[in-house]
Amino acid sequence: MERIWLNSYPAGVPHDIDIEHIPSLVALFDDACAKFADQVAYISMGKEMTYRELDEEARAFAGWLQSIGMQKGERVALMMPNLLQYPVALFGTLRAGCVVVNCNPLYTPRELEHQLKDSGATAIVIVENFAHTLEQVIAHTPLRHVVVTPMGELLGLKGLLVNFVVRRVKKLVPAWQLPGSINFKTTLAAGRSHGYQPVPLAREDIAFLQYTGGTTGVSKGAMLTHANIASNVTQAYNWIRPVVHEGQEFIITALPLYHIFALTANCLTFLMIGARNLLIANPRDIPNFVKEWGKYPVTVVTGVNTLFNALLNNPDFAKLDFSTMNVTLGGGMAVQAPVADRWRQVVGVPLLQAYGLTETSPAATINPLDMHEFNGAIGLPISSTEVSVRDDSGCEVPVNQVGEICIRGPQVMKGYWNRPDETANVFHADGFLRTGDIGYIDQKGFVFLVDRKKDMILVSGFNVYPNEVEEAVAMHPGIVDVAAIGVPDEHSGEAVKIFVVRKDPRVTERELIEHCRTVLTGYKIPKHVEFRDDLPRTNVGKILRRALKEGA
Repeated sequence: MERIWLNSYPAGVPHDIDIEHIPSLVALFDDACAKFADQVAYISMGKEMTYRELDEEARAFAGWLQSIGMQKGERVALMMPNLLQYPVALFGTLRAGCVVVNCNPLYTPRELEHQLKDSGATAIVIVENFAHTLEQVIAHTPLRHVVVTPMGELLGLKGLLVNFVVRRVKKLVPAWQLPGSINFKTTLAAGRSHGYQPVPLAREDIAFLQYTGGTTGVSKGAMLTHANIASNVTQAYNWIRPVVHEGQEFIITALPLYHIFALTANCLTFLMIGARNLLIANPRDIPNFVKEWGKYPVTVVTGVNTLFNALLNNPDFAKLDFSTMNVTLGGGMAVQAPVADRWRQVVGVPLLQAYGLTETSPAATINPLDMHEFNGAIGLPISSTEVSVRDDSGCEVPVNQVGEICIRGPQVMKGYWNRPDETANVFHADGFLRTGDIGYIDQKGFVFLVDRKKDMILVSGFNVYPNEVEEAVAMHPGIVDVAAIGVPDEHSGEAVKIFVVRKDPRVTERELIEHCRTVLTGYKIPKHVEFRDDLPRTNVGKILRRALKEGA
């Protein structure tokens, strides 16, 4: 397709990027730490870490990895929420030439065992809250080196109090035994003593094995090279540069850094401009999240629809001072118009959508950041990125016609780790990645997401997209959350069923169905309604329709 989206680009955003001057992600990190050395890089539970301190601690961790014989290309697993230990271990691992394997702390033993075995990780840094999970499977993994870190280990004296509360008061650390394990400070001391030798890195070297969510089968490791991530960071940097101020931004990070969205956007892109980064260890604790936000002059926030919705439903959120707010970016799942409208009213800045996948490092499309209103689109293809919408036979469809969104660009992964068959299946012959998402491009080049291909509901031969049903239900003022799935129906093949979390307990099934009749065509109207106290979610808060479907 002709790159019609270029005509809609904001002023100052280049049509293409060049990363020839960036040999690796480590070079980006080194440059940022030198340029912003005395500025604050991260804040966690009140403790600040400057870029200079981050540089020194990451150098020490890299030195420890080298002291235990870790070679270039070996895999290091990181299993932590948003703590200071995470960026230190992340950048230390990359500096040692090793590959980062991000692990969700909420993994079950089976999920963790699969990822450790599949990746071949030989070292892991894990927060002690989840050490009992590792204990159950470590004998079946290739791990040789285990670092167990308490939540407050890098918080100084305050860390002692944090650890006491986590262990004794909240009892969040089940008993565990991992003989031979050491704590994080021990690695840093050993690394300083041993010293660090820079490792030659090439852009095509793998930086991350970033595992897909596993919501549609066995979790696969996307091989993201230094070039993939450096490209995406450069693309994102060029996109935000016209509206941000170097060395002055303050970003709040509630999405976990082990997730590709926060990893590339919050951790890496805003590192390039010397931003301060407030880490939220438990974003599900909305009252504490709001309290932390209130302490700082936040200018940027990223998140998913469910997070923004949860904040808006907290009575103290609207009392915050949003005078410094500049950018709100939503991704990971479709942003619902009712949520975006309320966000604009409360916060005073538009909630703009971006779109991407683990396999695209992740950003593929982003809305112009100078927009003033929510437009429903997932954005324009970013610099050096092509989007092609295709039918089931792989042929490109015209503008405004729905098909599968396919992506080509320098940020698209090298392939799946040890899965050449899966890699072949996900790419067209011309190099376009099949996303599995259904959408269309309008005449101005804006991309619109309709739904996941696999989530589509077929009612009497008509396509019903869950996102559309969910947005319609979310318009009801008595609703907090909703998910729509298809269930078997003897008359229509499938029927729409919605799972609803109420804000107003007086809302009835009949009332919701009547509400839907005012905004949806007949075959799209839910036939079944089930009220729940909560809905199953992924680690970043996306609702798991598959889990609902399995239990329906």
